[in-house]
Amino acid sequence: MKKVFVALIILIILLILLVPVRSQQKDGGTVVYRAILHTVYDMHRINSDPNAPNKFIEGIIVEIFGIEVFNNTK
Repeated sequence: MKKVFVALIILIILLILLVPVRSQQKDGGTVVYRAILHTVYDMHRINSDPNAPNKFIEGIIVEIFGIEVFNNTK
């Protein structure tokens, strides 16, 4: 019984730390998924540089503990 209770507590803690909350940004369509341990940005931002070849900045950025581990924005 005690092992089941400990396993349930650990599962609840992991769910709190890893399940993200979705938020929509007002910059052209960027979606941010935030959890306590990680953040994922699904970028679709209007480029503010008028001399840039692309009108939008698109890609995905992944941060774990606030450190960027993946970035393929163009």
